[in-house]
Amino acid sequence: MKFGIRKPSLRKRIAARTSMKRQIVQRAGLKMPRGYGWARNPKKYVYNKVYHRTTFNIFSLLKKLFK
Repeated sequence: MKFGIRKPSLRKRIAARTSMKRQIVQRAGLKMPRGYGWARNPKKYVYNKVYHRTTFNIFSLLKKLFK
């Protein structure tokens, strides 16, 4: 598990928004309500929960500094 600052990746950011899987789920209306990640994939939900609590984004850090 990673601790500390996450490295931003422009390629991954763009890929997440333009993936075919995302487009199919969005257009078919198969989205689950916010907060229901544990129902769809519990293992991924737990991993993401821990990851987001132990790391932070450089952009959010800059936003807090210059606010």
